[in-house]
Amino acid sequence: MASGTRYLCTLGIGFLTLMACSMSYAQTQLAIKDVSALVKDNLPRLNAARSEIEASKNLIAFEKRSLMPDLTVAYQANLATFNNITGMSYPSLIMPISGPPSVNNDINLVPGSAATALLMWRPVTFGQRGAAIERATAQYKLANADYNEQAFKYEFLAVNAYLDAIYFKQIIVANQANINRYQSSLDQSLELAKNGLRPGIDTLQLQSSIAQAAIDLLQTQNNYKQKLIELSSLIGNTERGGNLVLTDTSFQAMNTAIDTAVNISGHPYYQSASAQKEVTASLLDEVKKTWRPKLDFWGNVYGRGSGIDVNNNINKSEGFNLSRSNIGVGVQLSFPLLQFHQLSSKKKQYQELLKADEFRMGQVKLDLNKQADMALQKYQSNVAVSKNTAIRLKSALAAYNSLRVSYDAGLVDFTRLTQAQFELQQAEINDTSAKLIIQRSLLDISVAKGDLNLFYNR
Repeated sequence: MASGTRYLCTLGIGFLTLMACSMSYAQTQLAIKDVSALVKDNLPRLNAARSEIEASKNLIAFEKRSLMPDLTVAYQANLATFNNITGMSYPSLIMPISGPPSVNNDINLVPGSAATALLMWRPVTFGQRGAAIERATAQYKLANADYNEQAFKYEFLAVNAYLDAIYFKQIIVANQANINRYQSSLDQSLELAKNGLRPGIDTLQLQSSIAQAAIDLLQTQNNYKQKLIELSSLIGNTERGGNLVLTDTSFQAMNTAIDTAVNISGHPYYQSASAQKEVTASLLDEVKKTWRPKLDFWGNVYGRGSGIDVNNNINKSEGFNLSRSNIGVGVQLSFPLLQFHQLSSKKKQYQELLKADEFRMGQVKLDLNKQADMALQKYQSNVAVSKNTAIRLKSALAAYNSLRVSYDAGLVDFTRLTQAQFELQQAEINDTSAKLIIQRSLLDISVAKGDLNLFYNR
């Protein structure tokens, strides 16, 4: 009775342990069409790119707000020597002064104070503010283009990893089927050897083949799990171990109707290069408008107190009383006459950078067109290859089944059977690989066109 109770307790603990493990390693189902949203929502790199977009957006607002006047207020209190004449150096808005010059040299400290409000306004900038806003707007567009490019790249990597995982999953099935075939042959060989119809060496060779097939299965399972971990990283899944369950476990049927047109201007890579060119052009325009006048309007309200009166009498309490006030308004027009020589070199720099951006756009256009041509050619070739791998698989399966019957009847030796089984396994792997390559070709076509929805919709 006690042993039975212990047995039930052991079973209960084991069951709870299994339940805890299954809860700790909860699996997440993932369809290939869900990859895009998960990449964009979860990947930290893309979240950083979105923050950079918002930062660029705030820069536009900053440049626009330069139209507002600038009002600076300040108050200071200080001690200065009695024989102060012109004031003292001070790292602020106001030069402090204690009073009129003294007759004799007197270094006694006398208090003084001052307060001011300075209004500066530059409503007219002769195009400089507009150039700064255009530059900030171009940088905002570049941040958006960079986000789209990064999202496109990571989405492609995630889809590619998904396809690889499907491939390894199907190879696992093929490896398991290969082991089952070997195991079935081993069982038959043991029976035949027992009856003296087959030599014992066949049994040993089959056991060796099963061990090798098990090694192949373990290696494929490892590759599959590695791809799941990689895919988990690319979709921003923070769970350890890459516990994903792929709901799309087979490759779709072929579709040979491929649109060969390529919209270069809408491709994320081209848009990113174009946005960079706009930034360079806006910087060039901003440099050109630097050599223009500056028109400032200003207003000043100022008050001060001194511990020395006009007769050189000291009254320290008056040093903190703003007894003298001044009000002033003015306008100032300035122009950097000799700056044109320095700005000329700066303009040439950005003109060359603008040319470089144009060349990069041309290179991107060339690369995308050639990438599309290569992807289309590869797809057509892979479709033809896949048709032949399907024929090879069908023939290899028929040959194996025929030789298996002959082996069981004692008509063929072990070598011919294992060769047929090896050919069947290779045919299964090659057929699966051909289907994967077709899907990759379709993915490459979608990448060249700049729209992964073309791949999803197939």
